Amino acid sequence: MPNQKLPISVFDSSADVERAALDLVRSILAGASKDEPVHIVLAGGSTPRNLYERLAEVENVPWDNVHVWFGDERTVPPDHEDSNFGMAHEHLLSRIDIPAENIHRMRGEDDPAVAARDYSAEIEEHVHLRPSGMPEFNLIILGLGEDGHTASLFPDTQALNATTEVVVANEVPQEDTTRITLTNPALNAADHVVFLATGESKAEPLAAIVEGGDDAPPAAFVNPVPGELHWYVDRAAASRLGRDQDST
Repeated sequence: MPNQKLPISVFDSSADVERAALDLVRSILAGASKDEPVHIVLAGGSTPRNLYERLAEVENVPWDNVHVWFGDERTVPPDHEDSNFGMAHEHLLSRIDIPAENIHRMRGEDDPAVAARDYSAEIEEHVHLRPSGMPEFNLIILGLGEDGHTASLFPDTQALNATTEVVVANEVPQEDTTRITLTNPALNAADHVVFLATGESKAEPLAAIVEGGDDAPPAAFVNPVPGELHWYVDRAAASRLGRDQDST
């Protein structure tokens, strides 16, 4: 049963959501050091894209001590227009001074099952693991789909049943494709998870998440118990919520 009391911060505009998210990302990246590198997981989507452009302009980020990961990927090569890596590379990674070896992309051009297995191994090699065996990412950025999916955890797909896997290949019949995605156990082991949701198209899934229930959308089941959950939404996305939500 998902937690119905979400820590939702409602902002006047999508630009305000991006600024708040940037403040959170900056504060976490500022703590990166050689002995304690920061591991951040990026998402696809329009709101993260604007956040990445803002982040690329921030000065004095210790990028040498930051490792960049991805929450999911489409089964396309990195230069494809639908690639999450490609979007992040264009709007952030190509514009900052980060060592190439610190960028860890999912290989969407490979067989999905092989790519998922290889990415799990890469995570295990570089990221501290909790006693559960799940990686302790410092920050995971997530978006929200109109059907309530997040990463590539779509409704009624097998990846939702994962309990011990960190990364899986997930067949998504409604999209007529297969995706590579972090699992719920991996998302829920992070120190911080921040959802970014803007626009009227996100109002219905967000309301369904807050309502909860056994048939709640996949994003409702992301709740990092050892860490902190943040929902940053604009007024359009929050339009179907009650008035007791935090407003910023």
